[in-house]
Amino acid sequence: MISRYTLAEMGAIWTDANRFQKWLDVEIAVCEVHADMGTIPRDAVDKIRRTASFSVDRINEIERTTRHDVIAFTTALAESIGPESRYVHYGLTSSDVVDTANALLMRDAATLILEDLDRLGKVLRRRAFEYKNAVMIGRTHGVHAEPTTFGLAIALYYAENERNKERVRSARENIAVGKISGAVGTFAHLDPEVEERVCEKLAIQPAPISTQVVQRDRYAELLSTLAIIAASMEKIALEVRHLQRTEVREVEEPFSAGQKGSSAMPHKRNPVTSEQICGLARVVRSNAQAGFENVALWHERDISHSSVERIIVPDSFILTDYLINKTEWLIDGLAVFPGRMRANLESLGGVTASGELLLELTRKGVSREDAYAIVQPLAMRVWDEGAGFRELVEGDSRITGRLSSEELSHLFDINHQLRNVDKIFDRVFGKKEE
Repeated sequence: MISRYTLAEMGAIWTDANRFQKWLDVEIAVCEVHADMGTIPRDAVDKIRRTASFSVDRINEIERTTRHDVIAFTTALAESIGPESRYVHYGLTSSDVVDTANALLMRDAATLILEDLDRLGKVLRRRAFEYKNAVMIGRTHGVHAEPTTFGLAIALYYAENERNKERVRSARENIAVGKISGAVGTFAHLDPEVEERVCEKLAIQPAPISTQVVQRDRYAELLSTLAIIAASMEKIALEVRHLQRTEVREVEEPFSAGQKGSSAMPHKRNPVTSEQICGLARVVRSNAQAGFENVALWHERDISHSSVERIIVPDSFILTDYLINKTEWLIDGLAVFPGRMRANLESLGGVTASGELLLELTRKGVSREDAYAIVQPLAMRVWDEGAGFRELVEGDSRITGRLSSEELSHLFDINHQLRNVDKIFDRVFGKKEE
């Protein structure tokens, strides 16, 4: 089931209250470092830490006049602190606070995404083993190809999910950097040691070099990672949509009691959740494009990126969190119809063994070109006439003259074609996983 607590937790990260709290965390950390280094009085820092508070409404009220959010924030803090507020924001520029706080927000949000992916991985693993040997037709170009299993399809998603976890870990590490380097990144007013100590207090790394801002290739990497995750969720949902089509009907997404599929057609059971996942994934991908546009800024900084990030960063995290949870729900409750899978597999009379037959004839000394010329016309008759492929093969002397009935039975044996399923599972899950 979807963890409603997790969804609420992600939303809470991106509230104005939490954003301003992270700003305050940065400001206090800077004050503490100043006190440690003897720049400002220790008792002033104690007062700041004890009394500093803010109201989102008051900050917004001040900003309507200042038209500058950080100045509105520090002004609101001053109202609660008193004279010692002169030490707040000492030696800083706005982006020192904003970008360092952003690192804390995105680090926390990325950690929640990792937790989401862990839960999804457990569901994918369980269902992969559940349907490890559920034989179905594999499709290329949407057309019957060769047999596979539904468990293999889900194992594929599991492996991709593991790669997404690695991407998030890497992006989280690269985004968790702060900067306290001043207006153009030259430490004109503070020593680099201040930045190093502040970042240590906040459990992030200092950016090795910055301008007025942390460089936005880091943001672009993170947004790209979220876009890839969204694409993975869409990949799963799109397959469910294909397999739920009435003519296929090999799986079906959960359909709850009282749910309605259509205002006009009471019989409808539509894959609405899968379609929702596919649609929202487009939004996350489009946000990544905006993130790329934010990489190039004028000189040491402009603010063309700022307004964009206020939308795309929270929205991408919240949407990705939602999509992963929706996909977990989808796979966890997915109805699977192995009988229908088998019926679809057998609907073309064994023609999917054509590749095996082609190889067997070449092993018997027939050239590949000649073997193809023998097998393809028989396969086309299955498509055009509805004939049984095995019957056609057993009635063709060019084949039976080279292959015994035992050899023919072997190449039509689906278990032979799927003999390596266990080895693939061992690669994905490890040999002792079961």
